[in-house]
Amino acid sequence: MRYITGGIALGAALALGGLAGAGTTATAAPTPAPAAQTQSLYAPSALVLTIGQGESAASAGVQRAVTLTCTPKADGTHPNTRGACAQLRMAGGDFDKVTKVKEGTACTREWNPSTVTAEGVWEGRRVSFERTFANPCELKAGKGTVFEF
Repeated sequence: MRYITGGIALGAALALGGLAGAGTTATAAPTPAPAAQTQSLYAPSALVLTIGQGESAASAGVQRAVTLTCTPKADGTHPNTRGACAQLRMAGGDFDKVTKVKEGTACTREWNPSTVTAEGVWEGRRVSFERTFANPCELKAGKGTVFEF
């Protein structure tokens, strides 16, 4: 048994020595990157948007939720991905601009709050946005295309 093991070791040493002596180097071939790790030329933009009934995201019952991906192309469960992505790009990703209630909107002063949220990444930076509207009238006037679902 001892001679067989020594013979295998000697053969391996000779084979490796022969490669080094011949001027060739043994290198491992590069392995291709898995599909999940492919690099993009664009910063990621992927969001989860919600609309809920209540005074804050913590206490609101979520009524509707959608996903929105804008880079590299508009995608997700949002009913108007292209329009929502275009509105966010025009606003520079500023959700305060997107949810601004239009001037001259006449709404009652009832307190029946609705809260919208956006969580995720916009052009490579983390986003955590929350806005509470006093009532459904204000929500309709301020939700824009992004929260139109």
